[in-house]
Amino acid sequence: MRVLLVKLSSLGDVIHNLPVVSDLARARPEIAIDWAIESPYAEIAALHPAVKDVLPVPLRRLRKQWWSAPAWREFLASRSRLGERHYDRILDTQGLIKSAWVAGWANGPVAGYSRTSAREPLAARFYDQSIEVPRDLHAVTRNRMLASKVFGYTLTDSVEYGLSAPTQAPAWLPEAPYAVFLHATSRANKRWPDSAWVDLGTRLQARGLNVMLPWGNGDERETSQRLAHTRRWAIVPPGMTLADAAAVLAHAAMVVGVDTGLAHLAVALGRPTIGIYITTRPALTGLFGGGMAVNLGGGSEDAPSIPDVDAVWHALLPSLNSA
Repeated sequence: MRVLLVKLSSLGDVIHNLPVVSDLARARPEIAIDWAIESPYAEIAALHPAVKDVLPVPLRRLRKQWWSAPAWREFLASRSRLGERHYDRILDTQGLIKSAWVAGWANGPVAGYSRTSAREPLAARFYDQSIEVPRDLHAVTRNRMLASKVFGYTLTDSVEYGLSAPTQAPAWLPEAPYAVFLHATSRANKRWPDSAWVDLGTRLQARGLNVMLPWGNGDERETSQRLAHTRRWAIVPPGMTLADAAAVLAHAAMVVGVDTGLAHLAVALGRPTIGIYITTRPALTGLFGGGMAVNLGGGSEDAPSIPDVDAVWHALLPSLNSA
């Protein structure tokens, strides 16, 4: 039996879909699983050993470079690849019009959320099978519940992301234990103050840990360098692919991050992770991983909630004391 999962983006949403792969592989081991996903996140889907084929879809590139002939060729080639595939079932766990559109490129019956359950209700019109799933559940639970109803198995209590993390660490990683600070996020009002990062890093240095400050663009690199110049406990790595970032996170002693996809990746890799939520609430899309994940804060744009350094430090103490 061949199945296509459609979860295109973004990084956090992709991570939240990984337990579906683990559930399917455990409950229905005869199924061969492919995954249609936005090109920038294909590396993550490929890290799950139960994913047979990763089918990149370059929608973002086309949207940004709609005038580019190479972008159009890449887009049409990806659509053609999916059009050549025949599946016993196609499952769209995203519930958007664009994901329903991509699901329809392949050949086979398409299942997804019902009109009242989908993020964009119109997407349900394109499904052959629509499933009702409560909207007030965490995204991981919603994805798992949808798949279990479509494929007819009973969910277990355990959540397994199933990532096969890169075993070889980059050569520039320190030998001493290190923490990772994920300070960068898409909006300025989600950021934790620089002074808080410096205070927390100083405390960790006193416990023998260095701090890694990853970045993804020029502005984020400047922030990493600014924090690193404040104290000598910080390391600013070179530019990384997602696979490189996974290796860095997998070897970390602990991770602290704002509302960003890499924090979800750290949880999926089994690292103790603290999530700092300032203008967003983590109940539906926060870090999800039992004892590996702690969410702090949870405000709104009108009423931000900024966890203080002491709260983050106390959340880290169990991991520090067991190291």
